Amino acid sequence: MLKLQPPISGPEEHAQRGFATVYYAYFDLVWRILRRLGVPYDQLEDAAQDVFLVLHRRLPGLDPQISLRSWLFGTARRVASDFRRGLRRHERRIQAFAVVHTHQPRERVAERAEAADFVQRFLDSLDNDKRMVFILADLEGFTAPEISQALDVKLNTVYSRLRAARAEFERAIAETERADGRQAAWNR
Repeated sequence: MLKLQPPISGPEEHAQRGFATVYYAYFDLVWRILRRLGVPYDQLEDAAQDVFLVLHRRLPGLDPQISLRSWLFGTARRVASDFRRGLRRHERRIQAFAVVHTHQPRERVAERAEAADFVQRFLDSLDNDKRMVFILADLEGFTAPEISQALDVKLNTVYSRLRAARAEFERAIAETERADGRQAAWNR
């Protein structure tokens, strides 16, 4: 005989409703973070699901003082590390960062793909500490205090790593332009 469960009420109901709200509000952020951290495209859905399974388990006891974006980033970082483990470097490359719209001219699609490939090669060249700060600040729009909390490092360390990563990015662009003898398509 099938036994019906009583409806969820109290703190459990709040956590359930809170989870759905957080899921819809932050899924795109988690997906982008996982993608930029090198999770292969065909494994992104599984990795994102893992992040939100952890959130579902921990949301009722999560400290409200903690930035949810920072917490999700930390969880996504650990999940991405698990998914990347054992893969060769070229398997981690991003095929494209942006959604390609079919109404764009072919030249524009090629330029976006070239830019995405350049950014991924640049990210792969950075040490992990600078890479994390660069992704969060310049690609995801986190504030320095949020990054400090997410990475559990001092605020001045965040600023230092970000400054160094941005300088390396500018050098990489200059080197690419020098090697190609032209201004890069993404830098016009």
